[in-house]
Amino acid sequence: MRNISVEEITKNIKEMCIEANHFLSKDMRDALKKAENNEESPLGKQILQQLEDNLEIAGKEMIPICQDTGMAVIFIQIGQEVHFEGGNLETAINQGVRQGYTEGFLRKSVVDDPIIRNNTKDNTPAVIHYEIIEGDQVTITIAPKGFGSENMSRIFMLKPADGIDGVKNAVVQAVKEAGPNACPPIVVGVGIGGTFEKCALLSKKALTRNVNEHSHIPYVKELEEELLEKINKSGIGPGGLGGTQTALAVNIETYPTHIAGLPVAVNMCCHVNRHVTRVI
Repeated sequence: MRNISVEEITKNIKEMCIEANHFLSKDMRDALKKAENNEESPLGKQILQQLEDNLEIAGKEMIPICQDTGMAVIFIQIGQEVHFEGGNLETAINQGVRQGYTEGFLRKSVVDDPIIRNNTKDNTPAVIHYEIIEGDQVTITIAPKGFGSENMSRIFMLKPADGIDGVKNAVVQAVKEAGPNACPPIVVGVGIGGTFEKCALLSKKALTRNVNEHSHIPYVKELEEELLEKINKSGIGPGGLGGTQTALAVNIETYPTHIAGLPVAVNMCCHVNRHVTRVI
């Protein structure tokens, strides 16, 4: 059994919140550069150059990449040989978010009730997804999620007879309906299978996968490539102002499902697809 102080969790999450909001991961930076090189529209190419300039300024001057610093979504994998000491784990996680957003001067966007809507003033509570795994390590991924793109996400409860063509149509439909509102170029996270809530979780987690990596399942890899091509032929383009680079990647995760269902979730993220992972 390995003992880990919850103070260590708080410290890391604080740092990760600040890091994620100021520095885009290398895979995303590389994807933006590739999109700029491939963009056929002069205006689209100019917009992508401006986005890259924004990243450079944000990193040098410690200004958030985007003014919407998101709601903190946290995936935490806990080794079953880990014992947390010194307090409650969930309290420690939210304390890390609180410190990160207040001390890092990040925008506080969370309200305490979806209808009454009083701002909590520290961006808590986070949305936390726990998973128990083997071993004695803790893996934390923080993905601050802005709501321009989040609001464009969709769930489709398809019939099994709709098949893979139904999945393709659903994903492309969601992207076309989002148009410029998801702040393209986007990363498209897709969850297929499970239940209503499971496919949504899969689509969110898909956004944290390296955009240069495909699914290890052959047909899913082919589907990712085909959907990316279809989406980039939509003409939406960078900033929704036309072009050939509407999406940087389509990441798909699958899960077993019921004989009577084919749930599909599409969770979109703008070009600021923020995620940071640490292993403790």
